[in-house]
Amino acid sequence: MDWGTVSTEDLIEALKEVDWSSPPRPLNEFFSKFTVPRSSNKWNSRLKCNLYYYRTNYFLMIVFILGLGFLRRPLAIVAALSTALTIAFLNDSFAGTFSEKVTRTVRRFSPHLAAKMRPPLMPVLRGRPSSKRAIYICGRPRWQFVLLFSAVSFFLWFVSCGLLTLLWALSIGLLATIMHASFRTPNLKARLNTFREEFRAVWRNYSDL
Repeated sequence: MDWGTVSTEDLIEALKEVDWSSPPRPLNEFFSKFTVPRSSNKWNSRLKCNLYYYRTNYFLMIVFILGLGFLRRPLAIVAALSTALTIAFLNDSFAGTFSEKVTRTVRRFSPHLAAKMRPPLMPVLRGRPSSKRAIYICGRPRWQFVLLFSAVSFFLWFVSCGLLTLLWALSIGLLATIMHASFRTPNLKARLNTFREEFRAVWRNYSDL
């Protein structure tokens, strides 16, 4: 796969739809081999490939750096977790898994309430959905959860006075991510894994029709 032909919009869309529940890559692989890209095109292709392949590692690394920055601000840690959860809700796979697990837990105590948390059925025309499948969390549109947790996160950041610390920690985390993705040499395993995940995603799309 030529990552140089993949646009930034396509990469963001793929990161939204891909499954984020996969475990992070081993540390000996994550810090295995680093080389300087030979050209800007090689750098662009390498950056996109590594961001996709090591996405879970980068996410955990940023969360770890944020945690170090807020060791003396417990309320800011809660705000960081709320912000991370808000961002995670934007991923289709995480939103669906989160909704399913919460509904399953509620069903143990109140089956009637769990029935109300099911997503509405989409109308089907000629064997296909009449519109693009909307994402629901616990029976509510996803944007409501994103808006709610965004408001809670902003309030917690304001109360904890940790906005400046957040900016510094987030900048360091993003800089470390870009530096690693730029110099980590993509290996054959990463390319094969990318093809396998893309095939599974395409197969799921066909099975939904």
